[in-house]
Amino acid sequence: MRRYPIPMYTLLTGALAVVLAAALSLTVSAQQARAATVTVQAESYAAQSGVALETTADTGGGQNAAFLANGDWMRFDNVDLGATGRLTVSARIASAAGSGTVELRTAGLNGPLLAVVQTSPTGGWQNWVTRVTDIATHPTGPQTVFAVLRGATNDDFVNINWFSFVGEGDSAATGWVPVDQAKWNAQLTQFRAMTPATVPADVVRVPEFNATCSYSHSKPDDPIVLPGLPGASHMHSFFGNKSTDAFSTTESLLTNTPTSCTPANDLSAYWIPTLYEGDKAVEAEGMIVYYGSRLPDPSATVPFPQGFRMIAGDAKAQTPTPAGSPGQFWCAGEGGEIGRSTDGNWPVCAPKAHLTHQLVFPDCWDGKNLDSPDHKSHVAFTYDGKCSGAYPVAIPNVSFVISYPTSGSEAGFRLASGMASSIHGDFFNAWDNAALGQRVKDCITQRAKCNSAGAF
Repeated sequence: MRRYPIPMYTLLTGALAVVLAAALSLTVSAQQARAATVTVQAESYAAQSGVALETTADTGGGQNAAFLANGDWMRFDNVDLGATGRLTVSARIASAAGSGTVELRTAGLNGPLLAVVQTSPTGGWQNWVTRVTDIATHPTGPQTVFAVLRGATNDDFVNINWFSFVGEGDSAATGWVPVDQAKWNAQLTQFRAMTPATVPADVVRVPEFNATCSYSHSKPDDPIVLPGLPGASHMHSFFGNKSTDAFSTTESLLTNTPTSCTPANDLSAYWIPTLYEGDKAVEAEGMIVYYGSRLPDPSATVPFPQGFRMIAGDAKAQTPTPAGSPGQFWCAGEGGEIGRSTDGNWPVCAPKAHLTHQLVFPDCWDGKNLDSPDHKSHVAFTYDGKCSGAYPVAIPNVSFVISYPTSGSEAGFRLASGMASSIHGDFFNAWDNAALGQRVKDCITQRAKCNSAGAF
């Protein structure tokens, strides 16, 4: 029995919509000698049977192929599978009921089997997860790829947002930045040898510590998305490391020690799109970067490797955010929200309340890459209370809580990236390893609330 579309705003609420923010797409020319990373949007099929399209509920997800059931299929032309060697295939899927498989075949509906992606319920038709499978041998170069749905019944069992094909040996030149395993193993050894501090009896048992940051500077730069290209980005407001610009690297951040954050041994860079009220920039009065855990058992959490980076949100999302929208700006303080802007997209706060936003980042890591082409594919959100599968490493759950010194008005605001829905944040880790490791050991793995100094 076919299901019917549900209004997207009913599917996700509050911060959950932020933490389920979708991956940006990256397409690569089929003329390249080997596949770098080719992400194929599900809606870009050349032909199909039984497929409908709908807009994803999360920010930046674009459209997804929906209502997929046994026997449905899609054809994608000129998918570059690169040269010989191992190929990793990922699929971003969502499901509320039923299980099945997505067969990826080349040449025809019954052609050679490339890969099989297993599907199972993810908690909802718009609760997205990424499933990954590795292929040892495969055809090379541009191929016609068919996605064929196989289910036990004729009921819908999966939605698909995109497929990604990553060839063996792809690295920083194509957006994948592999972790230095020797350095990472040494960092883990240091972390595991640390003795946890004794937790006082009166401490709040919440796994959390933070960095308290003030505004540092603004530049139209983005060292994660547009490295080495000064002025190529929309305007960003930077927090933390005061040297951050388009040319920032792990080494430059660790070398340049001035920071707008407490503690001083957090030399990380954090940034968000600049907020404007009319033509005037409104810089945040502060940002608290929380490091915590959403796992039922946070004791498996390990610190970030130096140079780790990721993005939450989507600068390309340009959709209305009326009252009740997932992941919207809100009012913190006495009186809270007292109205909406004329366009309905922004809250108007009481005189003693301030405009606020919270961005939540993924908390599971693939354990292999410091970064990925879309700056999201190397991480995922906890699923069923744990980190597993392609993302087995539990990392601290980072969130930005941003407060602006304004109550707003009916005129509303705009971001340098556009509408309120385009809010996004970037994290480039440059913590001192010992300082970060001790906080993870003391505060997160022991489930104890700590302050910016890492003390109880």
